Amino acid sequence: QVQLAESGGGLVQAGGSLRLSCTASGPTFSGYAVGWFRLRQGPGKEREFVAAISWSGDTTSYGDHMKGRFTISRDNAKKMVYLQMNALRPVDTAVYYCAARWGRTKPIATFASDENKYWGQGTQVTVSS
Repeated sequence: QVQLAESGGGLVQAGGSLRLSCTASGPTFSGYAVGWFRLRQGPGKEREFVAAISWSGDTTSYGDHMKGRFTISRDNAKKMVYLQMNALRPVDTAVYYCAARWGRTKPIATFASDENKYWGQGTQVTVSS
């Protein structure tokens, strides 16, 4: 079972950048696809898919309106997954969560909807206007 820990969140001005990191523990990290979700505050807000990356790093998937400003990458040797966020906007303010799904053969397109994932505790990102 993999354990995940996010870092890199913080306060940034609109237009700025942040790089989030997800550190995994466990011997089989390369067997997991990994992704990022976010949860914005306020009534009715739901968890939103941001991006995911296959176990090899060859395939990525992005949520609506995420591609272009956000880039996901991974380093299996370091057991790390990164989310580079550029041109941040106040609407990007949220708690960002790292999640991992076991299995090298599952399509990355199903990552967001797959219920069987492991989760980190989240890291807060606040973008000021």
